[in-house]
Amino acid sequence: MNLSSKLQALLPKKRWQRLLLEAALFVAVILGAQYWQTRDLPLGAAPPLAGVLTDGSSARVGAGDTAIGAPTLVAFWATWCPVCSAEEGNIVAVAKEHRVISVAMQSGDAATVTKHLQERGIDLPALVDADGRHAANWRVSGVPTHFVVDASGNIRFRVVGYATTWGLKARLWWAETFPA
Repeated sequence: MNLSSKLQALLPKKRWQRLLLEAALFVAVILGAQYWQTRDLPLGAAPPLAGVLTDGSSARVGAGDTAIGAPTLVAFWATWCPVCSAEEGNIVAVAKEHRVISVAMQSGDAATVTKHLQERGIDLPALVDADGRHAANWRVSGVPTHFVVDASGNIRFRVVGYATTWGLKARLWWAETFPA
């Protein structure tokens, strides 16, 4: 019996079994990749994040956060990031129902970030992280990177890469419904 015959014998004979096996493998690869991408990101108590947003208001997450009571989406992005541009509508949609702190990482000064947001028609203020200090504190090495911080100031979910509106809303709902 050659190798091809042995592999054929191991594969399920029925089509639905094969499809189920392929779907399980696909999910395992996606979850494995997500785990690998988030392995160095903080979990547990959120690092402090505080500053003035592009609209002049202040933002704070972590120690001393006065917005305790609702989960927060902390979204690191950059003006030069094409994936960030592709998902910006998702972040804006989430911000209509949930607290969002947008962090513009290494994208220039406040005037540059504000101009970018206005040109794209985005009504979402951003915390400017021109020198990458906040990103380093949160151990963010690539954008987009998202954190869901619960009402107690703990990071509950971490997502690297493109995130869907429903995926972010589901994580925020989970953090609100099932406190740690």
